[in-house]
Order: sequence, then C-alpha cells, then structure tokens
Amino acid sequence: METQILELLEEKKYNDLKHLLETINSADIAQILEEIEDKDMLVVYRLLNKDAAVETFSFMEPELQERLIHVMTDKELKEVTSKLFLDDTIALIGEMPATIVKRILRQADPTQRQLINEFLNYPSDSAGSVMTIEFVDLKASMTVEDAFERIRKYGVNKETIYTCYVLDKSRHLEGIVTVKELLLADMSTCIADIMNTNLIKVNTLEDKEEAAKKFDKYDLLALPVVDQEDRLVGIITIDDAVDVIQEANTEDFEKMAAMNPSDDTYFHTSVFKHAKNRIMWLLILMLSSTITGLLITKYENAFAAIPILVSFIPMIMGTGGNCGSQSATLIIRGLAIDEIRAKDFFRVVSKETLVALVVGLALAIANGIRIMIQYHQLRLAVVIGLTIMVTVWMSKLMGCMLPMAAKKLKLDPALMAAPLITTIVDTCSILVYFSIATRIFDL
Repeated sequence: METQILELLEEKKYNDLKHLLETINSADIAQILEEIEDKDMLVVYRLLNKDAAVETFSFMEPELQERLIHVMTDKELKEVTSKLFLDDTIALIGEMPATIVKRILRQADPTQRQLINEFLNYPSDSAGSVMTIEFVDLKASMTVEDAFERIRKYGVNKETIYTCYVLDKSRHLEGIVTVKELLLADMSTCIADIMNTNLIKVNTLEDKEEAAKKFDKYDLLALPVVDQEDRLVGIITIDDAVDVIQEANTEDFEKMAAMNPSDDTYFHTSVFKHAKNRIMWLLILMLSSTITGLLITKYENAFAAIPILVSFIPMIMGTGGNCGSQSATLIIRGLAIDEIRAKDFFRVVSKETLVALVVGLALAIANGIRIMIQYHQLRLAVVIGLTIMVTVWMSKLMGCMLPMAAKKLKLDPALMAAPLITTIVDTCSILVYFSIATRIFDL
C-alpha cells in the first residue's frame, strides 16, 4: 500500500491517490504517513477529507504529530485541533514541546482554551486528566422519544452516545441508560423507569490506573467521573482506559528490567536519558554482586580441596535466579490485575512452597542422575541435589514475598522483579551451597 501511494505521488496522480485514501482505514493511513518523508506526508495528509484528517491525526504517534504540526499552517492546525475531542487535545498538549503547545493554544478559541487549562490542572495520574466532557446527558423526566431527539441534536459531536447519563438540575448523576435499552423500550416510556441506578463511577482525583481497572472488572465502555460534590464532570472512554493500561504496563516492564520509567517513547528518548534511566540500577546491582564474590572467596579452601565444586556455581545461581523471576513475574502480574491481594499472602506462600517442592525435587533428581553417570560421586550428587532444592524453595519464596511486601508498603511491586531478586538469590544460593558442601565433605 505504501509503495502504491508513493508511486501515485511520484506520478502526481492526486485524484487517484485521493480515491485510494478513501478506501484505507485512518489508523493504517497514520502508520503509512510515519514511513514517508515530511514533504510527501503533508501532500498525502492534505488529500484527506476533513473528518478523515482529524481521525488520522488522533491515531498518530506523538513524534509523527509533531513532525506534521511543524509543516502545517496555522489555519490547518486550527482546523484539526478544533475538531479533536477534548481528551485527545489534552493528550496532544501533554506530549508536545512548549513551542508547539503555544501554537495550539493560540489557535484555540477562548472556551476551548479555558477547558484545556482546567484539565491541565488535574494531576497527571488522576482520572480527571484522561476524561472527556463529550457525552450525552438526559433528564429522568424525559420519555424515550425525548431522549432520541436530544441524542440526534447533540450527539453528533460527542465521543460516545452508546451510554447516556441521567442528571438532576444540579448535574448530580442519578442513573445511566444505554441506547440499546432505549431502542428496546416503548417511545412513551419514562427514562426514570428504565435507567440503571446501580452506578459505577470514579472521582476526578482517583488514580487513573484504578479507574482503568474498573473497565475490566465491570465490562464497561465508558466510566462516569464526578467531582468532590458528586456532580458529573466527564467520562472516561474505553480507548482512553486502554491507553492508561498500556502506559502502566510499559512502566512496569521498565521497572521489572531495573530501569527508571521514561515519560517518552523509545525513539523520542535521547541516548543520554536512556543511559541515565538504566545506569543507576545497574550500578546498584553490580555493587551488590560483590557480596557473592566475598562469599566465594571465603570458601576458597573448599575449592582447593574439591575443585569440581566451582563448576556447579553458574548452574545453581542461574537456577535460583530463573525460579525467582518466574514467581515474581506471576505475582507482580496478579497484583497488577487484582487477582492477588495482600490478604492472600499466606495462600500464595503455601502454594509457591508446594510448587518449589515439586520443581526442586524434579531438578535435584535430574542432576543427581547426571552427576552419577558423569562423575560417579554420590556425595557430590547429594550436595547438588540438596542445594538445588533449598535454592528453588528460597527463590520461589522471595519471588512471591518481596512483590507482596512492596505492595503492602505502598511501593510498586515491579521494583521487586528479576534483576533485584536474582542478585539476592545469587548471594543466598552460594551461602547455601557451600554450607551444605562443607558439612557433607567435612571441609
């Protein structure tokens, strides 16, 4: 598709190109624009009709939006930003550098500018920062026929009309009603008789990640957001909830890899910032590994007496780290989706203990058979077998206990991920290994 577009551009067959673009989804157009040069990108973008141009712009990554804005005229920028939904405009402003933000605000009308400033006052991690004010509100006294008239009149520019919100005179939320329920009801039916009063809502200052979790828990398409006086001020739509979840997952992955989370995308983050986000944790983990080195030095007499003991160190440390990271990954994910809670601590510990027993026994037997075939040393097989069983049990416990302890202390469980657990387990496994070896071999 990209090749076809470039060919039509090169041949200056703009009419054919315009017809071709009408057959392509806006999300796909945004992806194609990312791959072509700025001068061609602007030509293609200008061939889109107004509605398609706005929709395509909303699908673009921040880097592409910035590139496009740089080559847009002020008039074109105003046409796009004036038709964007408010939450998309807020997201755009949050991603752009100060010079572009000033251009966007300059093109905004006073009412839009005031709304933007109000939204920017919400904390960046709050539900208020990701909500939109484009929703349809109804009155409980309306009939279904009245409701449809209002939807037809005001629903054109709303982000969603599937769920409508029933408000009183003070804009307190009284109930919700879906278009499906309206369609299936008689036209003379009163909204008060069919609206759902069992409301799921969030406060503007509630954490946006907690708000996003409600979409999964209650199978929502939109979530009402109320202020401190319980008045409806906006809604969070499913597409924004997905964005929040993706952002949270990205942050967790970065923390699990022992990096400080980045506010920007991979390519938009400078080399220096990438290094800065990683180097501190790497330095901490590197220095903490010196403890393992000191322990190995302490048992150098054991090495001298039985040199073969050294060859098993990488296997024992690797097994412990892998077991710990397996448990940590499962527990961190369980905590993130609320499958595992603080009250489940002892259930999780007992389950991981049983898992460790099965896994440790299987690994110990496999290694025992290998050592007997290769070295014909029963005592060595016993040392390695016992060490593996204790190491697996210990790493599984750390992998489940540390993330849950972090959650209890109001810290991000992702901090207790593979790199940190591996470093701790390495030290402990070496201590266990040589404690068992020195006793069994009488060293």
